[in-house]
Amino acid sequence: MSLPPVSSRPAATAGPVSKTGEITRVMVVDDSAVIRGLITRVLDAEADIEVVASVSDGRFAVASIDRHSVDVIVLDIEMPQMDGLTALPLLLEKAPWVKIVMASTLTLKNADVTLRALSAGAADYIPKPTSTRDMLGPVTFNRELVDKVRHLGKAARQAGSRANQGTSAQPYVKRVLTPVARAVPVKPVLRNFVPGMPKVIAIGSSTGGPQALFEVLKNLSGPLPVPVLLTQHMPPTFTTILADHISRACNVQACEGQDGMMIERGRVYVAPGNYHMTAVEKSGSGLMIRLNQDAPENYCRPSVDPMMRSLVAIYGASVLAVILTGMGQDGLEGCRAVVKAGGNVIGQDEATSVVWGMPGAVATAGLCSAILPVVEIGPRLRQIAFRTT
Repeated sequence: MSLPPVSSRPAATAGPVSKTGEITRVMVVDDSAVIRGLITRVLDAEADIEVVASVSDGRFAVASIDRHSVDVIVLDIEMPQMDGLTALPLLLEKAPWVKIVMASTLTLKNADVTLRALSAGAADYIPKPTSTRDMLGPVTFNRELVDKVRHLGKAARQAGSRANQGTSAQPYVKRVLTPVARAVPVKPVLRNFVPGMPKVIAIGSSTGGPQALFEVLKNLSGPLPVPVLLTQHMPPTFTTILADHISRACNVQACEGQDGMMIERGRVYVAPGNYHMTAVEKSGSGLMIRLNQDAPENYCRPSVDPMMRSLVAIYGASVLAVILTGMGQDGLEGCRAVVKAGGNVIGQDEATSVVWGMPGAVATAGLCSAILPVVEIGPRLRQIAFRTT
């Protein structure tokens, strides 16, 4: 099988150099030459990102991974010869350290396939604009693409430096722009766990979140005595499918939150894409969900912070907050409010996070009562909620 030519990268003239001075190497896989060109143009404008391969099919991608040291792959879902879902496990088998971003249009079918890809090992996803005009216009898509590639590139380099020997791919090679001194990491200080049974569990997650959510929530099946509200950074349609996948994979009652829906214990409520989800008291009837399209917080809508603040206003010290893998620091201020009210925060540890941004922010701020591997978070929540400690 002959390979298409690998893209050449012009000298970078824009974009910030990464704090570590390291270059993130990217492969772009899409059957549309126009889309490949546009994605490549956006990424190549950054001084710390290099597109080392641009191919039109999953087969070419699998063959090309043997020839290039790659950190991140932007992988289209729908391709005629070998689609992204088929190529995904083959790419990860050859290069286990690589972080794969699934690119798909906002349809129910593609959202379902994307969730399956995330369960199969993809690190993240990005919604593709519906037209080339959309790609050339909004800053939002460009920023989201660059941010995800940059953060996942760092995670891939860390994974590759630890364990990539013995694979069929070329040995992982770290490339740097200039040597940069690194600060010595500070070990987070844990707070004492405040005793008492929570009245609500609030979960925030982003990059790598679906996989982490499945792992955590499968431990909460059965007659859970409290409601669970969660915000996962996802666009519309995707959150609908996420709630359905949680119900089927975790054996819990999960649904996408709707405005005016009453909150019941034992159920999981997922913030719908493009809406902040909050909780309010309804006189004489209990609590209900309110949705709004207020300005994004931390560049996100839905955002974790408004959900957390609304729950603290109602439950006070009885909020148990959980921050899972994700970029940025959404949830930090919400968790400050939880701690100030006397509640508890659990963060996912760095080793099991796809990106230790959100949990790292609350951990290094000293807000966590526990920092745990993702496989231990679900059992700990069940232990606390059922008072079996």
